[in-house]
Amino acid sequence: MKLPPNVLFHDDLRLMVWRPHGILNEESLNQLLTYMGKKEATFGEPFNRFSDTLKLDAIDLNFRYVFHFSLFRRLACVGRPPVKSAILVAGQHSAHYSKLHQLLTQGSPLRVRIFQERDKAAKWIGVSVESLEE
Repeated sequence: MKLPPNVLFHDDLRLMVWRPHGILNEESLNQLLTYMGKKEATFGEPFNRFSDTLKLDAIDLNFRYVFHFSLFRRLACVGRPPVKSAILVAGQHSAHYSKLHQLLTQGSPLRVRIFQERDKAAKWIGVSVESLEE
């Protein structure tokens, strides 16, 4: 399966690492969404996620899209084992959208947490900091 831009998958750790660059928009999130859906269907095991938003220059999203994206992810996880999704943020702008995603996925198997330090995100996911930096 072809990886979308800025995505790594560590099969041995059951971990997807996504590092978007430039402008985060609906197109880039749709590519990620398609990949995650296919990977969830074929991998056979739940996998955790790490999103590193530190290299974003801008975010071109609206509330409606984030709402639909988050609810879609919430519904996609129904009946599945819990997974962790750590989001590394630097500023208020990316934190704003991440907090919205976190709020909309509460109560689902998708456990979203927001971090400002990579080492704390790695500890929460249960992997080494190096695995998030590769």
